[in-house]
Amino acid sequence: MGLLDKLKKNAPQLKEKAADLAAEHGDKIDQAIDKAAGAADKATGGKHAAKIDQASDKAKDAVDKLGDQK
Repeated sequence: MGLLDKLKKNAPQLKEKAADLAAEHGDKIDQAIDKAAGAADKATGGKHAAKIDQASDKAKDAVDKLGDQK
């Protein structure tokens, strides 16, 4: 059984675990996303600030949706 087969087999359990973590630690995850976005913005000298903000907003929305599943 290959790696992808194992991941497909365990996908439902992994998604449930991720949802549990998102529900429990959503605020900490959002802070980490903000920190990563700030680092990316600094590394690019602000050239891509709008795209970085857009990506971080989408990531936060995804975490919120995943956490709401619980």
